[in-house]
Amino acid sequence: MPLFDRDNKLCDILFHEPSTLTVINRFGIYLGVGDATVDDICVKHGIDPVFFISIINTYLNEDYFPENTLQSVNLKLITDYLAQTDTYYEHYQLPNIDRHFNSLVTNSQALSNELSLLRKFYLQMKSELLDNIHRDHEMLFPFLEDLYNQRIPANEVVGRYSNVQCYDGHQIEDKIGDLLSFFIIHLEGAYDQNLCHAVVSAVFTLSRDIKQNNRIRERILQPLVKMHASSDR
Repeated sequence: MPLFDRDNKLCDILFHEPSTLTVINRFGIYLGVGDATVDDICVKHGIDPVFFISIINTYLNEDYFPENTLQSVNLKLITDYLAQTDTYYEHYQLPNIDRHFNSLVTNSQALSNELSLLRKFYLQMKSELLDNIHRDHEMLFPFLEDLYNQRIPANEVVGRYSNVQCYDGHQIEDKIGDLLSFFIIHLEGAYDQNLCHAVVSAVFTLSRDIKQNNRIRERILQPLVKMHASSDR
């Protein structure tokens, strides 16, 4: 996967990797970007272009580490981005899976028991993800706001961050993987193919986004917090 920079046209990034549409939405950018560059779009929307392109590259590239750009990124930017990501999961991605799953169960009576068990497993995973999201808003984001506003002594940052860092995205990744494995490997019998494909596609989309969100937390958020812990504020 190539690395992008501020001089790339945003439309070229979207054509190259359509999944970044949901990422730019979290910045308040939507379709109809024309042929403007990332820099132009960021100026228009009042977005820090360094942070924007760091998010794009971290989202798309497993081997990308944005150490050289972190000095110019502040905690408010990453906090706002993570909050928008949580909103996207809670109000768009999960309801989309719910709709497809409910329709699949309703229209596949011959497999209703098997699919009902699968849906039960999905609902457990959904509940855990929502718990993570709610803990973000109750614990992590207030901590990051206090840290941004320099209300936490540097020598207390790491300890307090450990206490509020309750988001277990990797466990969610594993459970989504188990759900997909059952669909792909074990599901048999007569069921609505289109609805089943819709469920699997939606779950795959969530799985990929969760994985990339975990990467952003580990490669941007955590280093930023550590920078505050070692700074002479």
